[in-house]
Amino acid sequence: MTLNEPASHAPAGTPAPTGERADLLETLAKHRHFLRFTVRDLTDEQAGLRTTSSELCLGGLIKHVTAVERNWVDFILNGPSSMGDFTAMTEADWARRADEFRMLPGETLAGVLAEYADVARRTDDLVAALPDLEAAWPLPKAPWFESGATWSARRTLMHIIAETAQHAGHADIIRESLDGAKSMG
Repeated sequence: MTLNEPASHAPAGTPAPTGERADLLETLAKHRHFLRFTVRDLTDEQAGLRTTSSELCLGGLIKHVTAVERNWVDFILNGPSSMGDFTAMTEADWARRADEFRMLPGETLAGVLAEYADVARRTDDLVAALPDLEAAWPLPKAPWFESGATWSARRTLMHIIAETAQHAGHADIIRESLDGAKSMG
């Protein structure tokens, strides 16, 4: 897959999504494209550079969005137990989470992008095959979630889209700070 190629596809034997599912996948593919486009023509070293006062780097943002999408798809499939209890996280857990936002020694931009493509395919396959977008689970325990709230598969997919779009914007600022390149304009 190239940076410009949409990741959406239907699993073999499954009709191509239409209606709402097609809209969700098209919107997610558009924001994934913008995120991937920000790292065009970069080296591994450049993908790991912090260019603002933030801790964020381009490769780390893609790693984070990959983890977010993977975890929320696990939530759609298996409920809150797949994500754990954020209120019980240790310092070591938070340190591992912080590593999602950095390029670690030995990681490559190509590897980060390949993992993102794998996760995207899994999400697209799920959206195409999921029997019911209304299926819902209670949210995992976390200080940022309302106690007792539930999210449907649809709401969870909209969250994945919002997260991807937000971080594509962050990536655009980081890239412009790096070398003046922009995703748009």
